[in-house]
Amino acid sequence: MITLRGVTKRFGDRTVLKGVDLDVAKGEVLCLIGGSGSGKSTMLRCINGLERHDEGEITVGGVRVDAAGLPAIRRRVAMVFQRFNLFPHRTVLDNVIEAPVHVHHEPPDQARARAIDLLARVDMADHAHSLPSALSGGQQQRVGIARALALRPEAILFDEPTSALDPERVGEVLRVMRELAEEGMTMLIVTHEIGFAREVADRVAFVDQGVIAEQGAARDVLTAPQAARTAQFLARVLHKDG
Repeated sequence: MITLRGVTKRFGDRTVLKGVDLDVAKGEVLCLIGGSGSGKSTMLRCINGLERHDEGEITVGGVRVDAAGLPAIRRRVAMVFQRFNLFPHRTVLDNVIEAPVHVHHEPPDQARARAIDLLARVDMADHAHSLPSALSGGQQQRVGIARALALRPEAILFDEPTSALDPERVGEVLRVMRELAEEGMTMLIVTHEIGFAREVADRVAFVDQGVIAEQGAARDVLTAPQAARTAQFLARVLHKDG
């Protein structure tokens, strides 16, 4: 579904991704873990074309991520951001129908009916006519997931979807993501939630200084890492989490 081959990304003199190779199969949940600044979020932004990679090739469903392929990529892959990125002046419902109506030209009545169904799925239908400022962080993130699903994507990229949330709000977002995983949605998730990754991910890739230092079955990588850097990172994160 998603393939990266030799992907390099530079920002000025700093090389953030260094020849990354990665595959995500259809229906697979792959979690990217690693320290801040390791290149995880940049990888997601290159996949959906928010950043242009400098070298290598990225394909989604066989379509290359380049200027010609971006419209098709954006129809197939949705993204859920760390900071929600909702339009502050539009209601929850309007946020969810924005792309289906104005980008994909879906009939407004049809898009609105489907948006209500999606909001109900994430327990936000009662807030359909609220502005984002009236919602908690967890509620805004669930709206962000509904907005992503409104595009009928084949895959969803999650960029640290719980890192901006209060601890008590994390569980409500992870619940929705678990349900998507159970339904077979292809997901590539940047996360620091190691317990969630162990429970939900099919595979885990540890990203360190712009390279994938280790990847494999989630349980293997998270319980018996082979790379010293992976073991050090997990020991530090698990100690911090108590």
